[in-house]
Amino acid sequence: MFKQLHLNITLAEALVLMPKYQKMLKALLSNKEKLQELANTPLNENCLAVILKKLPEKLGDPGKFLIPCGFSELKCKALVDLGASINLMPLSVWKKLGLPDLIPTQMTLELA
Repeated sequence: MFKQLHLNITLAEALVLMPKYQKMLKALLSNKEKLQELANTPLNENCLAVILKKLPEKLGDPGKFLIPCGFSELKCKALVDLGASINLMPLSVWKKLGLPDLIPTQMTLELA
């Protein structure tokens, strides 16, 4: 059984961790049924990644997400955010841009 057990650590690590391994080996030897159960436990990708110290593949940056917008004759692309912020435009600027009439709306803004 222990012929298949491989512990890949340096000598310095072994000396530091010896008391911990002593407890682990003693516990395994005292409960051989548990040892057999552990020997036959399959590992999934996540466990293997942790044991082999291999990090999962990094995904690329998705980049910016733009949506086309149009106000009368003004065409642009707007950067989408997750609704975490709002932008206010003075009514005078809205009118100078010649944008369509607004519908009056009431709301309360709370600033953090």
